[in-house]
Order: sequence, then structure tokens, then C-alpha cells
Amino acid sequence: MRVASLGSGSKGNSTVIEGREGRLLLDLGFGLKETIRRLARLDLTPMDIDAVLVTHEHADHINGVAAFSRKFHIPAYMTPSTYDAKRTGPLPALKPIQYGQSFAIGSIQVEPVVVPHDAREPCQFIFSEESSRVGVLTDLGHISAHVRDRYHDCDLLMLECNYDKEMLASGPYPVALKRRVAGDFGHLSNEQAAELVGTLNLPRLQNLVISHVSEKNNQPALAKSALTRVLCDWEGVLTLASQADGFGWIDLSP
Repeated sequence: MRVASLGSGSKGNSTVIEGREGRLLLDLGFGLKETIRRLARLDLTPMDIDAVLVTHEHADHINGVAAFSRKFHIPAYMTPSTYDAKRTGPLPALKPIQYGQSFAIGSIQVEPVVVPHDAREPCQFIFSEESSRVGVLTDLGHISAHVRDRYHDCDLLMLECNYDKEMLASGPYPVALKRRVAGDFGHLSNEQAAELVGTLNLPRLQNLVISHVSEKNNQPALAKSALTRVLCDWEGVLTLASQADGFGWIDLSP
């Protein structure tokens, strides 16, 4: 497998997962023209995409899905309540998914994982092909025992580092929004992300990607600093998924 990002952050998210057979987008928060432009940076066109998966109904993850699916007749996978919450209108090929029920897109095995977030029926995903395992874990307010168990053994992990506690506390958000972000159904702080990383199977983890970094309440350097404190002897690669550029292809060695 190989993985790339079209962009990650509150202005739009989309990740590309490619297997031997099959290529999919996880989330699509960009408009049609912007999506085509960002795909072109990876030498892809919409016709190269076999499916779009959606984690939840918040705008930065779903806003581009309906137009993309309709125009290019690409199936869209999401939980029933996610579809009901967004009310995107009819889709040419809506594929309902359920927690704990894995399925295949080409050669890629897809596992939906329930997460604590303030959406109707949110999930994150683990992707597997042969011995390779990719986890994407953003948009959750705390690390549940189930999440900790399912993401323990990954070769690549895209992990939310949404906010720095001090920046959030002193930042411009209203008090209610600060409470929502830092709540049990909001987003992960740098410290929460680092705590999870410290419990992972680090000898297996080849790539760790800092993801969904707030432009107002965090800085990439702060997220990196928090993570490196628990990665003392780790020999893998630490990457940033930026809002503007995402990141380029990462190939997973078999």
C-alpha cells in the first residue's frame, strides 16, 4: 500500500489510500475544482478513484463528497446516521457501513472503528493489505480502550494533534468552543496524542503522521516536540500533514 494526503485541517481533509487493486479517498472536505487540483499533484485524476469513505458529517470532512460522487459516479461509504445528518441528497451509489463490520475495496481491507466525537455516528478507519496496516485516527476527544486496542499495531498512523492546551486556553475561541474542543467528544491535544503513541507497538510503526493540526490553537513544532518526547529510540519517520499541501506518497515496505 501507499498513502498520501490532499490536505489536513479545519479547512478540509482528504487522504488517499492505494492498494495493489483499488484506490480510495478517506473524507473529502474540498470543492470539486480544488479536489481535482490537489489530486493532480499526486498524478491522479478523479477517474483513478474507486470509492470515497466518510468519517463523519462535519463540513471539513464531507463537503465535497456529494458533488464528487455524482459527477464521477463514485460510490460513497458512510454510516447511515452520517448520511442522514448531512442530507446530501441522493447519491449514485451510497454504501452504508456499520461499526465493527469490515469490508473490502479491491485488495484493501477496511475496518471502521467507533470513536468518541460530537457527530451523529462517527468512525475512523484501519486499512490492511497483506501484512501492511494503516491507521487514520483524527476527530476524537479521548482515547477509548477500544481505540487503543485497534490502533496498537500499525505500520503507518495518521494521528490527530489538534491543539496545544496553553494556546487553546489563551486563544481567540469563545469559552463554549474551547470547552467543546477540549472535551471528551472534541479533539485530541498534543499531550493526548503523545500518551497514545507511548503505548503503541513502536518497533512495527514505520511512519507517524501529525494530522489535523489547528491553525489557531497549535503549531507543528509544538506537536512534534510532544511526540518526540515519547519517541526517544524510535527509528521511524515523523511527517506533517499540512492544510495547504497534505503530504506526498508514503510507500509501505512489505
